[in-house]
Amino acid sequence: MVRVGQRQLAAHLDVAASTLSRVLQSNSAISPEMALRLARVLGRSPESWLAMQDQCDLWVAASTLNLDHIHPLDFQTA
Repeated sequence: MVRVGQRQLAAHLDVAASTLSRVLQSNSAISPEMALRLARVLGRSPESWLAMQDQCDLWVAASTLNLDHIHPLDFQTA
């Protein structure tokens, strides 16, 4: 197994180490531009990187948002 340091990966992605650090620490989301870079350097499709970000965002929202007062619209009576 090959080990790559964060600075080395940032250099391959052509981003600042601080930019990569923010993504890795979940302080910044994976943007379309970053998804393209990750796809080129690490593999997978850009769409898969963005889908993983969407899943993470959805999980965070679902775990923090209280929807108890939100109810489905009844189209039969509306």
